[in-house]
Amino acid sequence: MSLSLRSRRTNVDNEQPSPTTRSWWRPSQFSESLSAYVLLSPALIIFFLFFFLPAGFLIYISFFHWGILSSATQFVGLRNFRTLIAQPLFLRSIITSAYFTVVMIPATVLLALAIAMLLREVVTARRGGAWRAAVFLPHVTPVVATSIIWVWIFNPQFGLANAVLRFLHLPALNWLESVHWALPAVMIDTLWHSLGLYVIIFLAGLANVPRELLEVASLEGAKRSYIFRRIILPLLSPTTLFVVILSTVNTWQAFSQIYTMTGGPHGGAGGPAFATTTDALLTYQTAFIYDHFSLAAAMSLVLFLIILSLTLIQKWVSNRWVFYR
Repeated sequence: MSLSLRSRRTNVDNEQPSPTTRSWWRPSQFSESLSAYVLLSPALIIFFLFFFLPAGFLIYISFFHWGILSSATQFVGLRNFRTLIAQPLFLRSIITSAYFTVVMIPATVLLALAIAMLLREVVTARRGGAWRAAVFLPHVTPVVATSIIWVWIFNPQFGLANAVLRFLHLPALNWLESVHWALPAVMIDTLWHSLGLYVIIFLAGLANVPRELLEVASLEGAKRSYIFRRIILPLLSPTTLFVVILSTVNTWQAFSQIYTMTGGPHGGAGGPAFATTTDALLTYQTAFIYDHFSLAAAMSLVLFLIILSLTLIQKWVSNRWVFYR
Protein backbone atom coordinates (compact mmCIF):
# COMPACT_ATOMS: atom_id res chain seq x y z
CA MET A 1 0.00 0.00 0.00
CA SER A 2 2.76 2.44 0.93
CA LEU A 3 4.70 1.57 -2.23
CA SER A 4 1.72 2.32 -4.44
CA LEU A 5 1.12 5.69 -2.72
CA ARG A 6 4.81 6.56 -2.98
CA SER A 7 4.92 5.68 -6.71
CA ARG A 8 1.74 7.69 -7.36
CA ARG A 9 3.19 10.70 -5.52
CA THR A 10 6.42 10.37 -7.50
CA ASN A 11 4.49 10.31 -10.79
CA VAL A 12 2.52 13.41 -9.77
CA ASP A 13 5.69 15.25 -8.84
CA ASN A 14 7.34 14.33 -12.12
CA GLU A 15 4.40 15.55 -14.24
CA GLN A 16 5.13 18.66 -16.28
CA PRO A 17 2.46 21.23 -17.06
CA SER A 18 1.06 20.97 -20.57
CA PRO A 19 1.73 23.78 -23.04
CA THR A 20 -1.95 24.76 -22.92
CA THR A 21 -1.83 25.36 -19.18
CA ARG A 22 1.23 27.56 -19.27
CA SER A 23 0.59 31.21 -18.67
CA TRP A 24 0.92 33.51 -21.66
CA TRP A 25 2.47 36.30 -19.61
CA ARG A 26 5.67 34.44 -18.79
CA PRO A 27 8.64 36.82 -19.12
CA SER A 28 10.14 34.96 -22.08
CA GLN A 29 6.89 34.86 -24.06
CA PHE A 30 6.08 38.46 -23.18
CA SER A 31 9.47 39.64 -24.40
CA GLU A 32 9.07 37.69 -27.65
CA SER A 33 5.62 39.21 -28.25
CA LEU A 34 6.92 42.67 -27.44
CA SER A 35 9.84 42.25 -29.83
CA ALA A 36 7.50 41.08 -32.58
CA TYR A 37 5.19 44.08 -32.16
CA VAL A 38 8.17 46.46 -32.07
CA LEU A 39 9.41 45.03 -35.38
CA LEU A 40 5.90 45.21 -36.87
CA SER A 41 5.18 48.71 -35.57
CA PRO A 42 6.50 50.64 -38.65
CA ALA A 43 4.29 48.64 -41.00
CA LEU A 44 1.33 48.84 -38.60
CA ILE A 45 1.71 52.60 -38.26
CA ILE A 46 1.87 53.07 -42.03
CA PHE A 47 -1.13 50.77 -42.48
CA PHE A 48 -3.08 52.73 -39.87
CA LEU A 49 -2.16 56.16 -41.27
CA PHE A 50 -2.79 55.35 -44.92
CA PHE A 51 -5.64 52.81 -44.68
CA PHE A 52 -7.65 52.73 -41.47
CA LEU A 53 -7.52 56.46 -40.76
CA PRO A 54 -8.57 57.55 -44.30
CA ALA A 55 -11.24 54.83 -44.42
CA GLY A 56 -12.66 55.94 -41.08
CA PHE A 57 -12.62 59.60 -42.15
CA LEU A 58 -14.35 58.68 -45.43
CA ILE A 59 -17.15 56.92 -43.54
CA TYR A 60 -17.39 59.94 -41.25
CA ILE A 61 -17.78 62.58 -43.96
CA SER A 62 -20.27 60.44 -45.93
CA PHE A 63 -22.82 61.30 -43.23
CA PHE A 64 -21.99 65.03 -43.24
CA HIS A 65 -22.10 68.00 -45.57
CA TRP A 66 -18.37 68.59 -45.79
CA GLY A 67 -16.10 70.55 -48.11
CA ILE A 68 -12.33 70.59 -48.31
CA LEU A 69 -12.24 74.42 -48.34
CA SER A 70 -15.09 74.95 -45.91
CA SER A 71 -14.84 74.83 -42.13
CA ALA A 72 -18.60 74.42 -41.66
CA THR A 73 -19.63 70.80 -41.18
CA GLN A 74 -23.28 69.77 -40.94
CA PHE A 75 -24.61 66.33 -40.08
CA VAL A 76 -27.05 65.21 -42.77
CA GLY A 77 -27.46 61.52 -41.94
CA LEU A 78 -28.40 59.42 -44.97
CA ARG A 79 -29.18 62.38 -47.22
CA ASN A 80 -26.07 61.81 -49.34
CA PHE A 81 -27.09 58.22 -50.00
CA ARG A 82 -30.66 59.26 -50.86
CA THR A 83 -29.21 61.78 -53.29
CA LEU A 84 -27.19 59.04 -54.97
CA ILE A 85 -30.22 56.79 -55.38
CA ALA A 86 -32.16 59.65 -57.01
CA GLN A 87 -29.28 60.50 -59.38
CA PRO A 88 -29.67 58.78 -62.79
CA LEU A 89 -25.99 59.21 -63.68
CA PHE A 90 -24.88 57.33 -60.56
CA LEU A 91 -27.22 54.43 -61.32
CA ARG A 92 -25.95 54.40 -64.89
CA SER A 93 -22.35 54.33 -63.67
CA ILE A 94 -23.17 51.30 -61.52
CA ILE A 95 -24.67 49.53 -64.55
CA THR A 96 -21.63 50.44 -66.68
CA SER A 97 -19.25 49.14 -64.01
CA ALA A 98 -21.25 45.93 -63.69
CA TYR A 99 -21.24 45.40 -67.46
CA PHE A 100 -17.50 46.13 -67.59
CA THR A 101 -16.85 43.58 -64.84
CA VAL A 102 -19.17 40.87 -66.17
CA VAL A 103 -17.49 40.97 -69.58
CA MET A 104 -13.94 41.24 -68.30
CA ILE A 105 -13.94 38.41 -65.74
CA PRO A 106 -14.68 35.44 -68.06
CA ALA A 107 -12.46 36.91 -70.79
CA THR A 108 -9.61 37.36 -68.33
CA VAL A 109 -9.93 33.91 -66.75
CA LEU A 110 -10.30 32.01 -70.04
CA LEU A 111 -7.49 33.80 -71.88
CA ALA A 112 -5.11 33.69 -68.91
CA LEU A 113 -5.73 29.97 -68.37
CA ALA A 114 -5.33 29.22 -72.09
CA ILE A 115 -2.01 31.11 -72.29
CA ALA A 116 -0.78 29.48 -69.08
CA MET A 117 -1.60 26.01 -70.43
CA LEU A 118 0.13 26.84 -73.71
CA LEU A 119 3.25 28.07 -71.95
CA ARG A 120 3.29 25.00 -69.73
CA GLU A 121 3.07 22.64 -72.68
CA VAL A 122 5.32 24.18 -75.34
CA VAL A 123 7.87 26.24 -73.44
CA THR A 124 10.96 24.43 -72.24
CA ALA A 125 12.46 25.03 -68.82
CA ARG A 126 15.45 26.86 -70.34
CA ARG A 127 13.30 29.43 -72.15
CA GLY A 128 10.45 29.51 -69.66
CA GLY A 129 11.76 32.53 -67.76
CA ALA A 130 12.03 34.67 -70.91
CA TRP A 131 8.50 33.81 -72.02
CA ARG A 132 7.09 34.51 -68.56
CA ALA A 133 8.86 37.86 -68.50
CA ALA A 134 7.48 38.71 -71.95
CA VAL A 135 3.94 37.84 -70.87
CA PHE A 136 4.24 39.74 -67.60
CA LEU A 137 5.88 42.84 -69.12
CA PRO A 138 2.64 44.66 -70.11
CA HIS A 139 1.42 44.50 -66.52
CA VAL A 140 4.42 46.37 -65.13
CA THR A 141 4.29 49.14 -67.73
CA PRO A 142 2.66 52.43 -66.59
CA VAL A 143 -1.08 52.43 -67.22
CA VAL A 144 -1.20 56.04 -68.38
CA ALA A 145 1.66 55.63 -70.86
CA THR A 146 0.23 52.48 -72.42
CA SER A 147 -3.26 53.99 -72.50
CA ILE A 148 -1.92 56.91 -74.57
CA ILE A 149 -0.47 54.36 -77.01
CA TRP A 150 -3.86 52.65 -77.20
CA VAL A 151 -5.49 56.01 -77.95
CA TRP A 152 -3.25 56.18 -81.01
CA ILE A 153 -4.06 52.57 -81.92
CA PHE A 154 -7.81 53.33 -81.85
CA ASN A 155 -7.50 56.57 -83.79
CA PRO A 156 -10.23 56.44 -86.49
CA GLN A 157 -8.06 58.06 -89.20
CA PHE A 158 -4.59 56.51 -88.94
CA GLY A 159 -4.85 54.04 -86.02
CA LEU A 160 -3.54 50.49 -86.18
CA ALA A 161 -6.91 48.96 -85.21
CA ASN A 162 -8.72 50.37 -88.26
CA ALA A 163 -5.76 49.49 -90.47
CA VAL A 164 -6.20 45.85 -89.45
CA LEU A 165 -9.95 46.09 -90.09
CA ARG A 166 -9.37 47.55 -93.56
CA PHE A 167 -6.87 44.79 -94.30
CA LEU A 168 -9.57 42.25 -93.40
CA HIS A 169 -12.07 44.13 -95.61
CA LEU A 170 -14.14 45.14 -92.60
CA PRO A 171 -15.64 48.59 -92.00
CA ALA A 172 -13.58 51.02 -89.93
CA LEU A 173 -14.91 52.08 -86.52
CA ASN A 174 -14.85 55.32 -84.59
CA TRP A 175 -13.80 53.43 -81.44
CA LEU A 176 -13.28 56.01 -78.67
CA GLU A 177 -15.60 58.52 -80.35
CA SER A 178 -18.45 56.01 -80.57
CA VAL A 179 -21.00 55.41 -77.83
CA HIS A 180 -21.08 51.71 -78.68
CA TRP A 181 -17.36 51.03 -79.16
CA ALA A 182 -15.68 53.26 -76.57
CA LEU A 183 -16.15 50.84 -73.66
CA PRO A 184 -15.04 47.75 -75.67
CA ALA A 185 -11.89 49.68 -76.64
CA VAL A 186 -11.16 50.33 -72.96
CA MET A 187 -11.81 46.64 -72.26
CA ILE A 188 -9.20 45.63 -74.83
CA ASP A 189 -6.63 47.91 -73.22
CA THR A 190 -7.50 46.65 -69.73
CA LEU A 191 -7.32 43.02 -70.82
CA TRP A 192 -3.93 43.54 -72.51
CA HIS A 193 -2.50 45.33 -69.49
CA SER A 194 -3.71 42.95 -66.76
CA LEU A 195 -3.55 39.57 -68.49
CA GLY A 196 0.12 38.90 -67.70
CA LEU A 197 -0.48 38.96 -63.94
CA TYR A 198 -3.20 36.31 -64.11
CA VAL A 199 -1.13 34.15 -66.48
CA ILE A 200 1.69 34.07 -63.94
CA ILE A 201 -0.79 33.18 -61.18
CA PHE A 202 -2.19 30.30 -63.25
CA LEU A 203 1.35 29.10 -64.04
CA ALA A 204 2.05 28.98 -60.32
CA GLY A 205 -1.12 26.97 -59.81
CA LEU A 206 -0.23 24.58 -62.64
CA ALA A 207 3.19 24.02 -61.07
CA ASN A 208 1.41 22.49 -58.05
CA VAL A 209 -0.46 19.94 -60.17
CA PRO A 210 1.38 16.61 -59.73
CA ARG A 211 2.82 15.45 -63.02
CA GLU A 212 2.74 11.86 -61.77
CA LEU A 213 -1.05 12.05 -61.58
CA LEU A 214 -1.27 13.31 -65.16
CA GLU A 215 1.10 10.62 -66.39
CA VAL A 216 -0.88 7.87 -64.68
CA ALA A 217 -4.13 9.16 -66.19
CA SER A 218 -2.48 9.29 -69.63
CA LEU A 219 -1.17 5.72 -69.28
CA GLU A 220 -4.68 4.59 -68.33
CA GLY A 221 -5.93 5.89 -71.66
CA ALA A 222 -7.55 9.13 -70.53
CA LYS A 223 -7.86 11.77 -73.24
CA ARG A 224 -6.36 15.22 -72.88
CA SER A 225 -9.79 16.85 -72.63
CA TYR A 226 -10.80 14.43 -69.88
CA ILE A 227 -7.56 15.06 -67.97
CA PHE A 228 -8.11 18.79 -68.23
CA ARG A 229 -11.73 18.68 -67.05
CA ARG A 230 -11.42 16.02 -64.37
CA ILE A 231 -7.93 16.54 -62.98
CA ILE A 232 -6.40 19.90 -63.88
CA LEU A 233 -9.47 22.11 -63.43
CA PRO A 234 -10.41 20.72 -59.97
CA LEU A 235 -6.84 21.09 -58.75
CA LEU A 236 -6.75 24.63 -60.19
CA SER A 237 -10.03 25.66 -58.57
CA PRO A 238 -8.40 27.58 -55.64
CA THR A 239 -6.22 29.47 -58.11
CA THR A 240 -9.22 30.18 -60.32
CA LEU A 241 -11.15 31.55 -57.35
CA PHE A 242 -8.25 33.84 -56.47
CA VAL A 243 -8.04 35.10 -60.07
CA VAL A 244 -11.79 35.72 -60.21
CA ILE A 245 -11.81 37.70 -56.95
CA LEU A 246 -8.71 39.70 -57.89
CA SER A 247 -10.08 40.43 -61.37
CA THR A 248 -13.41 41.53 -59.89
CA VAL A 249 -11.77 44.00 -57.51
CA ASN A 250 -9.36 45.41 -60.11
CA THR A 251 -11.96 45.68 -62.86
CA TRP A 252 -14.71 47.28 -60.78
CA GLN A 253 -12.42 50.04 -59.56
CA ALA A 254 -10.65 50.62 -62.90
CA PHE A 255 -9.90 54.30 -63.34
CA SER A 256 -6.59 55.29 -64.98
CA GLN A 257 -7.14 53.75 -68.40
CA ILE A 258 -10.70 55.06 -68.62
CA TYR A 259 -9.68 58.56 -67.61
CA THR A 260 -6.76 58.63 -70.05
CA MET A 261 -8.41 57.05 -73.08
CA THR A 262 -11.76 58.87 -72.92
CA GLY A 263 -10.53 62.35 -72.01
CA GLY A 264 -9.46 65.18 -74.26
CA PRO A 265 -10.97 65.25 -77.77
CA HIS A 266 -13.24 62.29 -77.07
CA GLY A 267 -15.86 64.28 -75.15
CA GLY A 268 -14.25 64.43 -71.71
CA ALA A 269 -13.35 61.64 -69.32
CA GLY A 270 -16.15 59.10 -69.23
CA GLY A 271 -17.45 60.03 -72.67
CA PRO A 272 -18.75 60.07 -75.20
CA ALA A 273 -22.21 60.71 -73.72
CA PHE A 274 -21.20 59.02 -70.41
CA ALA A 275 -20.74 55.69 -72.22
CA THR A 276 -17.58 54.91 -70.21
CA THR A 277 -18.47 56.64 -66.94
CA THR A 278 -17.90 54.01 -64.28
CA ASP A 279 -18.48 54.33 -60.56
CA ALA A 280 -14.81 54.97 -59.79
CA LEU A 281 -14.53 57.69 -62.45
CA LEU A 282 -17.75 59.38 -61.33
CA THR A 283 -16.47 59.39 -57.74
CA TYR A 284 -13.32 61.21 -58.84
CA GLN A 285 -15.28 63.76 -60.88
CA THR A 286 -17.74 64.39 -58.05
CA ALA A 287 -14.95 65.04 -55.55
CA PHE A 288 -12.27 66.90 -57.51
CA ILE A 289 -14.22 68.56 -60.32
CA TYR A 290 -17.58 69.39 -58.73
CA ASP A 291 -16.19 69.72 -55.15
CA HIS A 292 -18.87 67.49 -53.55
CA PHE A 293 -16.60 65.51 -51.25
CA SER A 294 -19.36 64.21 -48.99
CA LEU A 295 -21.27 62.84 -51.96
CA ALA A 296 -18.08 61.31 -53.34
CA ALA A 297 -17.39 59.70 -49.96
CA ALA A 298 -20.86 58.14 -50.06
CA MET A 299 -20.10 56.86 -53.57
CA SER A 300 -16.84 55.34 -52.36
CA LEU A 301 -18.63 53.63 -49.50
CA VAL A 302 -21.23 52.20 -51.90
CA LEU A 303 -18.42 51.03 -54.19
CA PHE A 304 -16.69 49.31 -51.26
CA LEU A 305 -19.93 47.59 -50.21
CA ILE A 306 -20.55 46.38 -53.77
CA ILE A 307 -17.05 44.90 -54.09
CA LEU A 308 -17.32 43.34 -50.62
CA SER A 309 -20.70 41.81 -51.47
CA LEU A 310 -19.42 40.39 -54.75
CA THR A 311 -16.40 38.90 -53.00
CA LEU A 312 -18.55 37.28 -50.31
CA ILE A 313 -20.95 35.91 -52.93
CA GLN A 314 -18.07 34.45 -54.91
CA LYS A 315 -16.64 32.90 -51.74
CA TRP A 316 -20.04 31.38 -50.88
CA VAL A 317 -20.58 30.01 -54.38
CA SER A 318 -17.01 28.67 -54.46
CA ASN A 319 -17.79 26.23 -51.65
CA ARG A 320 -19.44 24.04 -54.27
CA TRP A 321 -16.69 23.97 -56.88
CA VAL A 322 -13.41 24.80 -55.13
CA PHE A 323 -11.44 21.80 -53.90
CA TYR A 324 -8.53 22.16 -51.49
CA ARG A 325 -5.94 19.40 -51.22
